[in-house]
Amino acid sequence: MLKKLVLMLVALAAALPAVAQGPDALGTWKESPAKSAIVSFVTAVTTPGSPDFVAPADRIATFDNDGTLWPELPMYTQLAFALDRAKALVPMHPEWKTQQPFKAVLEGDLKALGAAGERGLAQIVGATHAGMTNDQFAAIVQDWLAKARHPRFQRPYTDLAYQPMLEAMAYLRSNGFTVYIVSGGGVEFMRPWMDRVYGVPPQRVVGSSIKTRFEMRDGRPELFRLPEVNFIDDGPGKPVGINAAVGARPIAAFGNSDGDLQMLQWATRSGRRGLGVIIHHDDGEREYAYDRASPFGRLDRALDAAKANGWAVVSMKDDWARIFAAKP
Repeated sequence: MLKKLVLMLVALAAALPAVAQGPDALGTWKESPAKSAIVSFVTAVTTPGSPDFVAPADRIATFDNDGTLWPELPMYTQLAFALDRAKALVPMHPEWKTQQPFKAVLEGDLKALGAAGERGLAQIVGATHAGMTNDQFAAIVQDWLAKARHPRFQRPYTDLAYQPMLEAMAYLRSNGFTVYIVSGGGVEFMRPWMDRVYGVPPQRVVGSSIKTRFEMRDGRPELFRLPEVNFIDDGPGKPVGINAAVGARPIAAFGNSDGDLQMLQWATRSGRRGLGVIIHHDDGEREYAYDRASPFGRLDRALDAAKANGWAVVSMKDDWARIFAAKP
């Protein structure tokens, strides 16, 4: 009888959230409707007997990266990387000095670069991200991140993770969630540093990709990167990417732009309780203020959809006591 009672107590302890898993873990989140929405949702889906209870295996949360976990202005970090790579490769491609969109890159002509559109950006990515193995590319990314500095904050990009979002991910993990990062950025650009910065291992990173080919090089098996787009993990591509990589629908999704709209819909309109959170950049003093008219991270349709879908809209200005994990 005593043994049976002990086993029951152990099972109950495992099922109930611990004190350390509570809302106090969200230390830089001010008391607000957004924080309440997160805490209420987590409590509902982790409490045994709750009509919204979800087994730990099905507690999946997805986070966008650019603009959700770190800054995306004045341009996406990977774009800054691609532009620096293009400049470094000019000696091997003198024709770029007169050939668009590379001419715009070398001259810093953002207007001409914007006019090149997605096709032009694809050309730049193909020229700067391909022609090497995955391991070689990862080393180049790590080397660039160690040296590059954000133009406004003059800190390494990896120092600019949002502290409240690090807390949100830790809070979810402590309550039995598996956290994935689902970004429009290149998956191989993100994987080398995601675990160090966010605590998310490479196998839980979903992103855009270029085509790769298996090759034996000097007796070693390698994946060689080709200058061809394989998959774009943005907008309607995000649910497709999640399904392919995760094999399950998330019950919580965090984003900041129209590129995250379909991911939030996928997570919250499944017939069971879901959590949708949008990070609204409205703090021009501590970070940036932008939404509907921004060339990067435009938040327009998703902002309108938030009210209709009951998603939490986080004001960086009003809801976060602190923005960066490391003070710029």
